[in-house]
Amino acid sequence: MAGYKETPRQKMIAMMYLVLTALLALNVSKEILDAFLVVNESMITANEIVHKKVGTVYQQFAQQDVMNHEKVGEHFEKAKLAREYSEKMIDYLEYVKFTVVKECERKDSLTVLEKYYTVEKVPDPLYPQKSKNKFLLNLKEVPSKDKYDQTTNYFINRKHATILKDRLDYYRSQMEELIPEEYRSRVKLGLRTDEEYEDADGASQTWEMHHFYHTILAAEITILNKLIAEVQTTEFDVVSELFNEISLTDFKFEAVTAKIIPKTNYIIKGQKYEAEVLVAAYDDKANPDVYIMQGASEFNLSNKDRAQKWEGEGGIVKLEWNANSEGPQRFAGIIEITNPEGELEQHYFSHEYIVAPPSLTVAAKKMNVFYRAVDNPVSISVPGIAKNMIRPSISEGEIVADPDAPGDWLVRITAGVSSTIVSAQAQYEGQWMDMGSFEFRVKRVPDPVAKIAGKVDGTINRNELLGANAIIPVMEDFEFDLNFIVTSFAMGTIINGDWVPKRASGNRFTSEMQDIIRSSRRGQKFFFENIQAQGPDGTRRTLSPVNLTID
Repeated sequence: MAGYKETPRQKMIAMMYLVLTALLALNVSKEILDAFLVVNESMITANEIVHKKVGTVYQQFAQQDVMNHEKVGEHFEKAKLAREYSEKMIDYLEYVKFTVVKECERKDSLTVLEKYYTVEKVPDPLYPQKSKNKFLLNLKEVPSKDKYDQTTNYFINRKHATILKDRLDYYRSQMEELIPEEYRSRVKLGLRTDEEYEDADGASQTWEMHHFYHTILAAEITILNKLIAEVQTTEFDVVSELFNEISLTDFKFEAVTAKIIPKTNYIIKGQKYEAEVLVAAYDDKANPDVYIMQGASEFNLSNKDRAQKWEGEGGIVKLEWNANSEGPQRFAGIIEITNPEGELEQHYFSHEYIVAPPSLTVAAKKMNVFYRAVDNPVSISVPGIAKNMIRPSISEGEIVADPDAPGDWLVRITAGVSSTIVSAQAQYEGQWMDMGSFEFRVKRVPDPVAKIAGKVDGTINRNELLGANAIIPVMEDFEFDLNFIVTSFAMGTIINGDWVPKRASGNRFTSEMQDIIRSSRRGQKFFFENIQAQGPDGTRRTLSPVNLTID
């Protein structure tokens, strides 16, 4: 027995274990087997109660950490380690329970889960807003609960009891290391495996033989649940000790107010609004000073002289500045306050936020058009989300980043496409979410207008016509920067009553055409027809004729 005063819970566990030990010394009748099941159910219920108690301590820890991270943070980190060590130990004990049932039943894992386990959601003690699956063994439904051959083989012959003992010893040493040496005497950890054990005849036994030799499955499960109870009790005692080491009386709080800390101030439709509501205490007679570094992710004391100082009033420091730069912004700082002992205390902090430009969307419903074979510039935005957090896609064609306009995109459509849909996802709270989609019609680029010396008809000076020497395709009232190439054309005129036609490849006048123009007379008409041009999409177009008269 332990040489210290036991708590009521430890006495209860010891009493149930005493009953269990007594039952093990008897022949296993139905009544005794039922008694094992009752003890096991009681142990499970007790474990659930301690699970909630541990969660309460973690919640108190978290609240104190929010109020005074500088003082609480180190203890809270140790408490988080206690949760990590305990969770791993409990997971291992649950694994042992599952494995020994599987061994006794000689069934595969899936069958054991389906026949003997149920699943329920339980809150995480450290993060109560989260939950995880807990697999609960229904021991009553296990046919081999009164057998011990396979349990003895598993724990004793195959040395799993020794492995379990080593894991418990290591866990106990881990938890003990979390408590400063000068305070360890205040916490009496259980889970002793080095005590003296005797069998029914008084002969000395090891911890492994005492607990797992010729012990029926129902008893083994109860013993493992008892160990889970001791792990939870150890976690509760260690975390409570860590919490008690925090001095809560350093500051005298004169004012208390309710505060809402939202996860974000911008919510997308269909998402949840999440916030923490808490009571914040502060001294309205103290005037803390705050030093802020814009654009910094952490504050360095060596830069304090370059930081902007903000003075507090009534125990509160109010920050305010102009948001002149778009996109993600961040700042870091330090708050300084004098404690009751006259010592200056410094607490660091950092924060991030997003500045969005004024947003106005005007869409011409009849003009949602992309053109084939050209780079269609597109700007995609989601209010409240930085452009680098947006990922677009397109159903037909391709969409790529615009190298000349960071944050914007270029849409390229190939031949044969008549419509396409542009969709976008945005990263919101660490997840990619669909933001919607828009359908666009796809058209070919309109025909250019053929011009000579900037003219399509009318009069022209002979020398001006010779100087032009080419047909130029011009994209009128079209904002895209693209070029058509004239591949051929025909020129015709009347000389001495006869129609004289000439053909040319490309867009330039041939030497014959130049000679005819050079010898032309005032009033003579020139007709440039069958003008063929090729666009950037590879299509051939017949352009409107150009008719000019020599003046």
